Amino acid sequence: MSEPSTQTAAARDQESRSPAAQLLWGLRWGLLEEPLGFIKVLQWLFAIFAFGACGSFSAETGATVKCSAEPKETTAITVQFGYPFRLYKVPFDMPDCIQGSTAKRVLHLMGDFSAPAEFFVTLGVFSFLYAMAALAVYLRFHSFYKENKKLPFVDFCVTVSFTFFWLVAFSAWGKGLSDVKGATRPSNLIAAMSVCQHKTAICNAGATPSMGLANISVLFGFVNFILWAGNCWFVFKETPWHAQTTNKESSAEQGAVDKQ
Repeated sequence: MSEPSTQTAAARDQESRSPAAQLLWGLRWGLLEEPLGFIKVLQWLFAIFAFGACGSFSAETGATVKCSAEPKETTAITVQFGYPFRLYKVPFDMPDCIQGSTAKRVLHLMGDFSAPAEFFVTLGVFSFLYAMAALAVYLRFHSFYKENKKLPFVDFCVTVSFTFFWLVAFSAWGKGLSDVKGATRPSNLIAAMSVCQHKTAICNAGATPSMGLANISVLFGFVNFILWAGNCWFVFKETPWHAQTTNKESSAEQGAVDKQ
């Protein structure tokens, strides 16, 4: 009598769980210790780091302009910029340094580096979503993943595609970041201000923008490329191609043994 009652209690307990709890209960967490599952967790995590570091980046550059003419004011110019790095839309005020005038002209930074930055962030978001979905399928429907021939093939094709896109993304964003550094350098900001080219003003460069977080985003992009490239092999092992190759090698070895 105790065994049926125990089974009945377990069934009632399973029915009482919410759908979310039932889904988590069915996940095979032990598969995270295998390379295929562990790498997917790393892909999910480093994708967040990559698009988070780039998408949340902001910094400031600046200079000081001291007018020689009356009223001989010193103006501190501070320019804030950040993602998506459409610098031509970032305004700042420049004094005219005309005697008896306090008027200012509105200038803008130079350059548009939004394309590589937005591609980098978009790829990071899609990598995050795919890694999370693939991990859920792998943990919840592992037997179906193993038995089905199409899922590993699709996973392999998508993994190769993401590997190529990450190579392009971190290379393009690395070049774009180098251009952003050049466009926002205080010395270049001074060179772009016409008032600094005359004797009516004395211009001094401000502090160099801190680009640490942007540099880290490029590093995370490279790490994502390595992770996706390394995962190609482990996903390939799940495809029918690898099984056919293994069978051919086994047959060849068996034939060689039979001949001996």
